[in-house]
Amino acid sequence: MDDQQPFGDPGSKLLPAGLADGLPPEAGHESMLVARLVARFAAQGYALVKPPLVEFEESLLSGIGAALRQHCFRLMDPVSQRMMGVRPDITPQVARIARTRLARAPRPLRLCYAGEVLRVRGTQLRPTRQFEQVGAEVIGASSAAADAEAVVLGAGALEAIGVAGLSVDLCVPTLVPQLAEALGLAPGQVTGLRAALDRKDIAAVETALAGTHARAIPTVTALLRATGAADQALAGLRRLDLPPAAAAERDRLTEVVELVRRAMPALTLTIDPVEMRGFEYDIGVSFTFFARGVHGELGRGGRYMAAGAEPSTGFTLFMDAIAPALPPPPAPRRAFLPLDTPQPVGAALRAEGWTTVAGLDAVTDAPAEARRQGCTHCWRDGAVVAV
Repeated sequence: MDDQQPFGDPGSKLLPAGLADGLPPEAGHESMLVARLVARFAAQGYALVKPPLVEFEESLLSGIGAALRQHCFRLMDPVSQRMMGVRPDITPQVARIARTRLARAPRPLRLCYAGEVLRVRGTQLRPTRQFEQVGAEVIGASSAAADAEAVVLGAGALEAIGVAGLSVDLCVPTLVPQLAEALGLAPGQVTGLRAALDRKDIAAVETALAGTHARAIPTVTALLRATGAADQALAGLRRLDLPPAAAAERDRLTEVVELVRRAMPALTLTIDPVEMRGFEYDIGVSFTFFARGVHGELGRGGRYMAAGAEPSTGFTLFMDAIAPALPPPPAPRRAFLPLDTPQPVGAALRAEGWTTVAGLDAVTDAPAEARRQGCTHCWRDGAVVAV
């Protein structure tokens, strides 16, 4: 298949912003990658679930789903006359399934999924509003080993499908809120502090903590500086005199890093202890997958509380970022079979790994027709010949 996309016009303006048709060969490439990822999760004990694209908004947007309300398309169900939502994320649906349909299944419950999501608007880094998610969740597990398993499972799966230069950035979104609570910061100060930390702006941090909380400035700025390679960042965090809850989060992060290192010694790990953006419902160690030379994140995950107050962790991979970052598979050997080719011939070729394209009309020049249909070979005089 050539690069001119013969099946459609790439410049078409028929679709809303952020939506696009999946065309050959990219659509097939992404589908193959999804199948490989799900198969890898299944091989490690993760059972596949398939939530619906649309469900009633009171269930879709409850629990951890409430954090995604602003991203959700809503519509009226003409049958029940109740409001429904189009899922902006699959993790809340998996949590619902665990609480209801699989409530009696043994814990920890390992589930995986793959499916399309739709969001009201894209972001600067991800303008696409509809994309495929592939992910895995561990429901009902509170140990650091579960956090590490999620990181290792996701990183191992990405490496297995060919992602090179992989790195994992770990954070604890609850660390700053816990520190702010221990300091007794007012809501307005917390907002200002979080905005300053998001910008990595030390001067703004000092402004947010000026006055009665100035004594906390050295701790918070040191927390901001404890960013980078995991060993260096953890060393900086260990030097800080943190309140008990924040110190416990630091210790948990240290344990997770040690477990991940034990499983994947060569994996690049970095830490950003003040990162909170995008982790709307995470309550513990969280992480983002990146790869050298790839713009934006490949996926993210972390600890959350599933419906029914079950401690859980997991991750979601974004196929719209992953698939373009990988080289497409080699073009298949395509053989054109003229109209009168016996059926057993095609079956035998497919068994040998060929892709066959059957002719539907009689042609006088089989090689020319083969080339026209994007084939590399055709069946002629009892043999497959190159065209």
